[in-house]
Amino acid sequence: QVQLVESGGGSVQPGGSLTLSCAASGPIRSVKTMGWYRRISDNQRELVADISNNGETNYADSVKDRFTISRDNAKNTIYLQMNSLKLEDTAVYFCNAYIEAGLVQAPYWGKGVLVTVSS
Repeated sequence: QVQLVESGGGSVQPGGSLTLSCAASGPIRSVKTMGWYRRISDNQRELVADISNNGETNYADSVKDRFTISRDNAKNTIYLQMNSLKLEDTAVYFCNAYIEAGLVQAPYWGKGVLVTVSS
């Protein structure tokens, strides 16, 4: 089945950097927009950044100029370079992708990776 596997979470001090990766695998026909979300409450996730399959990007205002999303279409993989991390960036980050598998196009989610920013 289609899976999204994230990696790269961890702990870092304020001002530090981390890079998250997310790879889609399985019986994929095509991958549309991919992105990163983070949990802000038990029932809510906010968009951090996303990238279309032609490279158009979109960022939350809170991360603009600090985070960079990129994509390797050949590997069905996205990356999130996070610089100048702040305490408020601490969250579980989830990868999301709209994937066409067989005749169905649907959103898929990864299990999430924890990013902790603390001094």
